Amino acid sequence: MTKKILFGKPKGFFDVYDRRPGIKDSTHYCPGCGHGILHKLIAEAVVDLGMQDDTIFICPVGCSVFGYYYFDMASISVPHGRAPAVATGLVRANPDCHVISYQGDGDLGAIGFNEFIQAANRGENIAVFFVNNGVYGMTGGQLAPTTLPGQKTLTSPYGRSVETEGYPLKVSEMVAALDSPVYVERVALTSPKNIRAGRQALRKALTYMKEKKGFSMVEFLVGCPVNLKKSTKDTDEWIENSVIPYFPLKCFKDIAAERKPKQSAVGIYDKLKVKNSLLETEKIHPFDESKVPVPAIEGELRIKCAGFGGQGILSLGMLIAEAGHLQNLKASWLPSYGPEMRGGTANCSVVLSRESIGSPIVKESDVLIAMNQPSIDRFSADLSGEGLLIYDSVNIKFDNPLKRKAYAIDASLIAKDTIGDVRCANSVMLGAFCEIVAAIGEKSFINSIYNNFQGKEKVIEMNLRAFEEGRKSARKLMQS
Repeated sequence: MTKKILFGKPKGFFDVYDRRPGIKDSTHYCPGCGHGILHKLIAEAVVDLGMQDDTIFICPVGCSVFGYYYFDMASISVPHGRAPAVATGLVRANPDCHVISYQGDGDLGAIGFNEFIQAANRGENIAVFFVNNGVYGMTGGQLAPTTLPGQKTLTSPYGRSVETEGYPLKVSEMVAALDSPVYVERVALTSPKNIRAGRQALRKALTYMKEKKGFSMVEFLVGCPVNLKKSTKDTDEWIENSVIPYFPLKCFKDIAAERKPKQSAVGIYDKLKVKNSLLETEKIHPFDESKVPVPAIEGELRIKCAGFGGQGILSLGMLIAEAGHLQNLKASWLPSYGPEMRGGTANCSVVLSRESIGSPIVKESDVLIAMNQPSIDRFSADLSGEGLLIYDSVNIKFDNPLKRKAYAIDASLIAKDTIGDVRCANSVMLGAFCEIVAAIGEKSFINSIYNNFQGKEKVIEMNLRAFEEGRKSARKLMQS
């Protein structure tokens, strides 16, 4: 008997959501959330319109930040509100790509409003899908720029007051008033009829982008049952009865037929010369790297550097990456910023390889350089079976329960007593890494110090001395 599948997952989605931790066969969105419906409409459309291979989906901060878990297309996660800026860079660099800027009401209407409205005013050839649920859904349901008058939220427990918080932003109306945008429409995803209209509007925006007609935006009124504290049915009824009267469903502007396709500016430069100028750097140090052989690294050497913010952890990783690069290795450096930067554990990931690097993210490290106790507590368990640990024994007590191959370097003490500045402890660790790992020649590390501190002769001298002291300390440990 032949099985016929009438409804299935759109081809714009991955078959299995391997990028998602935990459950692989469903999304992370709450029941009744409009993101799931909108994601399906997008996944269907990019395939039906033949755009999948050329489309880039931009996920800013918000409930949709993990959109890259699901879409089988290029995806970029960006900081809060910065999607239009990234989209602008993408279409300016490659006018033939298709960029979807997927933004919520807090992301687009608050922190990112200026970047959004300026991109609209410039008429960038992108499609913006504006998800309006009236609250900051990801962070607990606070008041958003589109929260209705009188609506209660976490930060407006007595209801939004127009006297103190002002009126909700009518984004579609504001964008439609600009000259550059070609298409602006507001739809709702509350009923089969409205969803069909939303599907049509979404496809129209993508089609105009594909035809290079310019800026399009579709605003989607959707529900957030969790933060509205309503059932899915009651949420949809509330949107129909309360939200739509304030934000009417309407095509505010559709002038794409009047517009010619946007023409990209023709560069007046030699691309090869630009490429060469970016790749060639002036050597300010006295060594000739062309005579240094490429290290015989098998696979990828994955390194994690961690310590207090202010210990030069990110610089330490950058120096290692630069040294690898100077020996014609592929090198990546990925810093970790955020609330842990001060007082906790700042860290960065470095990957060195003779071949192309698969990912700059280091989950299982081959080498851990730890400079404070929280770092070794957090990352030592992530060392591979043959992993190597180099740690600052002045700041760390480590009993080595897993019997790791470990080297205790008195980095902070050496930097303070021998160099006269504890801030050079990271270069002491750099010297120890050079000696213990022995994957990269000392000249490359010396050159990286010159390159990273160019113009600061005293700083260069101090860090070179610290580097040598680190090598000496490591040699003593290895010989004992």
